[in-house]
Amino acid sequence: MSRPIDILLKRVRGHQRVPSDSKEFLEVTKRDALRLLENDLDQLLLSALPERRASLQQEMARFVDLFGRFLQEEGPSIDWDKIQKLPENAVMDYSKLKSPNNDKVQMMLDKLVVVKLNGGLGTSMGCHGPKSVIPVRSDLTFLDLTVQQIEHLNKTYNANVPLVLMNSFNTDEDTEKIIRKYKGFRVQIYTFNQSCFPRICRESFLPIAKDCNVEKDIEAWYPPGHGDFYDTFRNSDLLKQFIDEGREYCFLSNIDNLGATVDLNILNKLVGEECLDKPVEFVMEVTDKTRADVKGGTLIQYENKLRLLEIAQVPKERVDEFKSVKTFKFFNTNNIWAKLDAIDRVCRHHTLNMEIIVNNKTLENGLRVVQLETAVGAAMKCFDGSIGINVPRSRFLPVKKTSDLFLVMSNLYNLKNGSLVMSPQRMFPTTPLVKLGENHFGKVKEFLGRFANIPDIIELDHLTVSGDVTFGRGGTVIIIANHGDRIDIPAGAILENKIVSGNMRILDH
Repeated sequence: MSRPIDILLKRVRGHQRVPSDSKEFLEVTKRDALRLLENDLDQLLLSALPERRASLQQEMARFVDLFGRFLQEEGPSIDWDKIQKLPENAVMDYSKLKSPNNDKVQMMLDKLVVVKLNGGLGTSMGCHGPKSVIPVRSDLTFLDLTVQQIEHLNKTYNANVPLVLMNSFNTDEDTEKIIRKYKGFRVQIYTFNQSCFPRICRESFLPIAKDCNVEKDIEAWYPPGHGDFYDTFRNSDLLKQFIDEGREYCFLSNIDNLGATVDLNILNKLVGEECLDKPVEFVMEVTDKTRADVKGGTLIQYENKLRLLEIAQVPKERVDEFKSVKTFKFFNTNNIWAKLDAIDRVCRHHTLNMEIIVNNKTLENGLRVVQLETAVGAAMKCFDGSIGINVPRSRFLPVKKTSDLFLVMSNLYNLKNGSLVMSPQRMFPTTPLVKLGENHFGKVKEFLGRFANIPDIIELDHLTVSGDVTFGRGGTVIIIANHGDRIDIPAGAILENKIVSGNMRILDH
């Protein structure tokens, strides 16, 4: 990624040499940038408690490597003209996978570890603490539903599938307190923390943290995305433990994706009767792209390897092509199956080379900072025998906004053993398109206060609500309230195929 030269100029403190060649000049400024960063990190480490210093040194070494790669990047990591056509067997059709025999399932499950990405907070939805503890259905949280799913699996097949939570420094303490309540359940729960990296000032390229006390200045630190999973999982010693137990694969997904349950048909392809002669080291679940998913990452063949292509890697003049449903049919669900010994190998040999996501932020005090992150799916190209599996849309049910919460709380889904199953009464396999105004429905508390209950949406196609709108009990509605106007829908009112706008009070007669 190219950056303005003046940023790099600021890094050359008192450097008098002026190279004749501009490329040499940039190389010098980059070396200085890296050297000065390392000096600042060394000073930060001196403030750490002695018992924490060794692990922090390991983390900072990974950060220096990430920062060094960031400095060296020049332009997009993809040459658009070198994208190859997907090979015929690169993406398997889920419907062609075979179900395992029941007597084989326990053996298969004994080779599996379930990992949930649990580093996110619920702040975007107006909640405090880990996002995984937001109630989403029948007062059950994301974490409750996940534990129910795995316990049901273990009880049904007399198995012992462990649950691993990758926490961040934001969620670790709260999560550790919460998981105590699951001690009586038939699920072994393990946790480990992803890295804690320093935010970098956008002007100076130096850490804004003054010492290693994260809690004292929490805004100076950040968790560097879920691509950090591989190294931190291995460094936690959990990877070695599971390999020693004879486990072969992990199934990894976002904890807020309620569709990401253990799928026995996919597992059968990896470790059961349907497994290939040459082991598959990495599986990415993809699903058919719709107009709502045009920005989602997709699969491409590049330099004879299957890999993930994110919109941030796409040249501006090719963005419309990237968004085309016809050109790129699939998008990444972030449900990943990875071979444990392959994870160990790529970490040991330092062959993980994931594209860097540059996340520019402005803090509350106005300071502009840079976060360097990576995505777990971007590691696909680093593994051998990677494939995609085109799964049903039901395996992608994320809850990112209250409009998603509206769907999962509704009668569109039935709850069964911790899993949400679409109601058989729904005539269409697709979910309705729901848009709730951010100003009045963006926070969970506001959202719940505006619905006496969630209306019947079995036959709903599209619901848009904008403005100051409150719903009574019952009814299926599509309403737009103009700015500054207010609309109240009384109990029992039903509006079908109507657009209601303006300033209106509908009164009972």
